[in-house]
Amino acid sequence: MSIPNYITISRIALSLVLLLVRPLGFIYYVIYFLCGCSDVLDGFIARKTNTTSKLGEKLDSIADAILLFILIYTIYPFLQINVTLLVWIIAIFVLRMISLLVVFIRYKTFAMLHSVLNKVTGFLIFLYPFSLLFTKVNTGLYFICMTACISAIEELLIHLTSKELIVNRKSLFKI
Repeated sequence: MSIPNYITISRIALSLVLLLVRPLGFIYYVIYFLCGCSDVLDGFIARKTNTTSKLGEKLDSIADAILLFILIYTIYPFLQINVTLLVWIIAIFVLRMISLLVVFIRYKTFAMLHSVLNKVTGFLIFLYPFSLLFTKVNTGLYFICMTACISAIEELLIHLTSKELIVNRKSLFKI
């Protein structure tokens, strides 16, 4: 276990705390911001100290997934999701699950890529709750869904065409 892994584990704990505070309240935003900071910090420290590891990659993906599910659970009541958005979100989820299945079949493990598009999607999702401080409009969700859909398709194509699993692959066109 390294310092970056402990930071990632703290993101999991902080994410769980989000379930205990008032959604979209001041404390919620502070904890949520700390979760985002820990996501940036763990990878930065791991790369700078040369302590990247398979465990760290898996922990990071698990922490990201936990934060995402808790985020959806806590802010869903505040959203006005229409049928179009719901179908789009389900389609993205299905694409992600197919991608995970392909990885498991081909490489006997579970993994999500740390591609540029996945990082951009994650950053947009991270910013979305802060946008709710200023507007309740779903316009941002459409942009997030578009980016998430493209990144999910790219990830699936990478898994279908790659000879080996490279979790930190930048894109379909660049390793």
